[in-house]
Order: sequence, then C-alpha cells, then structure tokens
Amino acid sequence: MSILSICSDTPASVPLDATVAQTIEAMLAHRVGAAAVVDEHGVVAGIFTERDIMKKVALSGKDPQTTPVREFMSTPVLLALENISYTEALTTMLDNHHRHMPIVDENGRLLRILSIRNLLEKKIDVLVQEIAEARL
Repeated sequence: MSILSICSDTPASVPLDATVAQTIEAMLAHRVGAAAVVDEHGVVAGIFTERDIMKKVALSGKDPQTTPVREFMSTPVLLALENISYTEALTTMLDNHHRHMPIVDENGRLLRILSIRNLLEKKIDVLVQEIAEARL
C-alpha cells in the first residue's frame, strides 16, 4: 500500500507569490498544520507550518496580508517519494524533528503532505488489528 493512501487527498499548497495570510487561510481551509509552497510547475520550493507562524511571523512586526510567504517558509524541505515505507517515513520525520513531509513525484512536484498524525493513526490501526487477531 502506498504512503499516499494515508495522506489527505488534497494537500494545502500555495504559489510562491502567496502572502502569509493567504497561506494561513489555505491551512485553515484544509484543516492542516502545514502548506507546501510550490513554483509554477508544482515543484515544492518550501513549506510553511504552524511553527513558522509562531517562531517567525508572530513577533516579526510584518503584515501577514502583504508579506510574501517565501520570506518565512522553511527551506530546504525534507521530501519523500511515494514509494517510501511507513517505517522509513516515521523514522525520517522523528530523526529530523519534522511533523510534516511533502510527498513528491520524481520531478519534485507535490502529490500530498504526510503528517506525523497520519503515521500515528496508521500505526494505531495496525496495532488494534493485531490485538483483534490475537484474541481469535
């Protein structure tokens, strides 16, 4: 089963020229904690997360309505291809202290965004199934 199956179908993403406010609106609309910032070809150029809002934007004094997200996005971005295993994805995210990881195609174009929550929910499902099978 592909890692894409546990990610939300429509990741939050914005173009490079989006403002911070537009990016936050996209995150809120998708009910997620991160948005990919993509170029005109859909290639991931950066990622903007709740932590970026808290650590970079909140006390900057800059107007989120007019400030480009590219000023606050995180780069370089930890990316993965869709053939990454659940275990490898979890290990990579934990080792790098990332809660979100864009899943891209071989050209770097955004497919989905994997969250640590996605992986933990999958792990819980597997454990619940193993417990149920052990009781039989």
